[in-house]
Amino acid sequence: MYVCLCHGISDKKIMKLAEQHGISDIRGIRQVTPLGSQCGKCIRQAKEVLEMAPVNQYKKAS
Repeated sequence: MYVCLCHGISDKKIMKLAEQHGISDIRGIRQVTPLGSQCGKCIRQAKEVLEMAPVNQYKKAS
């Protein structure tokens, strides 16, 4: 599913970047993608996707 329509960033891409780069917050995703730089409506959805990322699930369980 596309999270950011303006830049074509999907939930799968966010999850992949989170795993590859150990990104756990929206700031980290914005450093490697243009997410939220156009209209900004995707930020809330991207945060929800990041919360489901395995990297963050592990941190919550610890």
